[in-house]
Amino acid sequence: MATRHFLTLLDLTPDELDYLIQRAIKIKTDLKAQGPVYTPLPNRTLAMIFEKSSTRTRVSFETGMAQFGGHALFLSPRDTQLGRGEPIEDTARVLSEMVDAVMIRTFSHAGLETYASASSVPVINALSDDYHPCQLLADVMTWTELRGSVKGRTAVWIGDGNNMCHSWINAARQFDFNLRICCPKGYEPREDILAAAGDRVTLLHDPQAAVQDVDLITTDVWASMGQEEEQAKREADFAGFQVSEAMLDKAKSDVLFLHCLPAHRGEEISHTLLDDPRAVVWQEAGNRLHAQKALIEFLLLGRINEK
Repeated sequence: MATRHFLTLLDLTPDELDYLIQRAIKIKTDLKAQGPVYTPLPNRTLAMIFEKSSTRTRVSFETGMAQFGGHALFLSPRDTQLGRGEPIEDTARVLSEMVDAVMIRTFSHAGLETYASASSVPVINALSDDYHPCQLLADVMTWTELRGSVKGRTAVWIGDGNNMCHSWINAARQFDFNLRICCPKGYEPREDILAAAGDRVTLLHDPQAAVQDVDLITTDVWASMGQEEEQAKREADFAGFQVSEAMLDKAKSDVLFLHCLPAHRGEEISHTLLDDPRAVVWQEAGNRLHAQKALIEFLLLGRINEK
């Protein structure tokens, strides 16, 4: 099988993504019932390159490889020649000779693409400045577990048109649901990503109108990593965009709330929103483990034909 990378949701077909969601649910169900007895990747190694800090990403990938019988190797710029100026392509070629797959959490998406172009083993985007596709696998998995097929349903993204927003746009295309994006003027997502989604995505600027009768509401912090100096300005610009229990009340009665975490209580969400039963962020966070296990299995072994 030719080397497959997972840099955005568009790298897999809708059918393959649907398979991954169902496979992740099966992996999770079996793990809860039997423990980590399914070990299809003995002696396989995943290199994890972190240029941005992480809790959920590192723990989920490292635990997933351990449960699969493999090994995860943590690499930071301080630990590698990347931090000393080695060309990205050279690092990619070297690691391809030593490990079975590479996970990268970085800033530049173009740099990630450069790395993947030189890699002969699968490369997984664990977050770049433009996309966060692994989070969307967990998000759609959570939505599917709790509400069934997401096809034809409606989600609303409230907040910055950032990397998470871009991946939600791609998810609407690939999983065939409708997405409303509600952001302050000046914080819209990239025009080319938005345009590619066609009428699947609608852009709005009024949060109270955007949440009417939707199936799911999601958001993210107002200032992402690297934007801390913009915090005060962003707090002012995003006034009125805080997601609260009252906002959820305007949606459908069975609405779900997602957040990729970490959350800033009292900023993009009300202080008590995560305590609301409609907020399923802890299940969502845990599903990073299972969705990424399904992804790694697919990239290394292909589809698993279950009897």
